Amino acid sequence: MSEKMGRLVLYSGCSGVGKGTILKELMKRDDSIRLSVSDTTRAPRPGEVDGVDYNFVSKEQFEKVIAENGYLEYAKYCDNYYGTPIDQVNDMLTQGYNVVLEIEVQGGLQIMENFPNILSIFVLPPSLEVLGERLRGRGTEDEAAIKKRLREAEHEMKYKDRYKHVVVNDKLEDAIEEIQGIIANER
Repeated sequence: MSEKMGRLVLYSGCSGVGKGTILKELMKRDDSIRLSVSDTTRAPRPGEVDGVDYNFVSKEQFEKVIAENGYLEYAKYCDNYYGTPIDQVNDMLTQGYNVVLEIEVQGGLQIMENFPNILSIFVLPPSLEVLGERLRGRGTEDEAAIKKRLREAEHEMKYKDRYKHVVVNDKLEDAIEEIQGIIANER
């Protein structure tokens, strides 16, 4: 890769806004972009691969890394830990890769607190109505779960102005190109 240090990119947005779809396409188009893989103490779900979806670790291993200040951020959710390992991120950055931290808003605010100059991007839906249509279109959740996600999205969107860049995912291709441009210009 390059002799130049990579850039740390904080990437957040509401559930169902298309973050994962955008990120997969960005990584196909730009081999300088890498996704940070989080550690978790939860059990793998069917189809998940250790080291790809998450690094699946024991509670003892996770707490040892906490004690050694080895996470950029971590949180406990539903009795399981989730965290971003510092060593993994630093390795990729020193190799010149731009490392994307796809993190929910709570963790994102924690990261921005510790790294005020981080390149931060928040992805918004065109509207809550469109987000609701997208969530319903997935066909994976009942109406009560969708309404809960929409309430959470409305809450998360209140923090969008804390991020350096806000991108509206109205047309997928436009959102991909806008984020690709942001990362390229910030390097």
